[in-house]
Amino acid sequence: MRRRAAIIVLDGVGCGEAPDAAAYGDVGSNTLGNLSRAIGGLDLPNLERAGLGNILPLVGVSPTATPTAAVGALIPKSAGKDSTAGHWEIAGVHLEKGFPTYPNGFPQGVLDEFAKRTGRRVIGNVAASGTAIIAQHGEEHQRTGAWIVYTSADSVFQIASHEETIPLAELYHGCEIARAMLAAPHDVSRVIARPFVGRPGDYQRTTNRRDFSILPPATTLLDALVAAGIPRAGVGKVDDLFAGRGITAKHSADNAEGIRNILAWLRGTGAAFDGFLFANLVDFDQLFGHRNDTAGFYQALRQFDAAMPELLAAMQEDDLLFVTADHGNDPTTPSTDHARECVPVMAFGRRVRPVALGRRGTFSDLGATVAEWFGLDFRGRGTSFLPAVVA
Repeated sequence: MRRRAAIIVLDGVGCGEAPDAAAYGDVGSNTLGNLSRAIGGLDLPNLERAGLGNILPLVGVSPTATPTAAVGALIPKSAGKDSTAGHWEIAGVHLEKGFPTYPNGFPQGVLDEFAKRTGRRVIGNVAASGTAIIAQHGEEHQRTGAWIVYTSADSVFQIASHEETIPLAELYHGCEIARAMLAAPHDVSRVIARPFVGRPGDYQRTTNRRDFSILPPATTLLDALVAAGIPRAGVGKVDDLFAGRGITAKHSADNAEGIRNILAWLRGTGAAFDGFLFANLVDFDQLFGHRNDTAGFYQALRQFDAAMPELLAAMQEDDLLFVTADHGNDPTTPSTDHARECVPVMAFGRRVRPVALGRRGTFSDLGATVAEWFGLDFRGRGTSFLPAVVA
């Protein structure tokens, strides 16, 4: 029987402030804990049986003496608190310093160079909500054909354009141009294509977002799997986060489609469904955390919880399935940005012992565990906990 492993990242679903949260302005952030109190109690029966309530106190989710998974928490060690840093850390790479951010917009020289290379001028250049920026500048963009460039508290160079004003292919090419020119000291984590449609007063972002990440600076779990000839598949934006190095992915319109794609891989047979699956479910972060939408965030958790029995039933004898996150995004705090939080880790499988993993010192322990499962020497910056969880 072939060995397989899957990591499902619940984007933004943190489980309490990291030890260094104060340095990031995130004291008190606790995505799951604060959400449970704000909602008046979470109803997540399948995650409760797995042992979610053993990881941290949650209103409505009780600890259990007989969890169905090995559970614990991972402490972030890499600098930064965005999806790129989080996924890279899972895969064994730590950043010594965070990616640059631009709370006051990008230097004019950067914008001038981007305009020169793309042949379109730039409007916007502020840190803003994506929905607010297109409402403010969408009509001018359509009238002039200028790019809408903006950022956030994260290290991102975001480019918005109307799909009927600038074709998607040109938007994506513009992002590739920006990615190539944004070198140190302006080496942002991601360039993001943010297409939208509609009319003034009723603009809507589409699902054709694309992320163009900087290349990882060191060997990742994915690189090690490539070298060993182990197949890799992705769901969601994971390929973008690794700049396509070592993985391709099926992008998903929403979490429901992402879950269907994960199920298809788990149920599949043959080479296309062998090896390692890296999946990201982004709705928690993109749709709800950034908008302080507690009700929406909770419903996304309930959707994932409801899918758990089907996901577990699809697993084969020698499968390991890990559920984790990449950072926090607490929808109950005044901030609408990511939070420096620990993340849950839950390990499922027919051979898994439901042990308490405690608080692990880095997200990289997860990647090291997957590497050991496949018999690789690679451990990245982590320590494998495989001997503790596999009988």
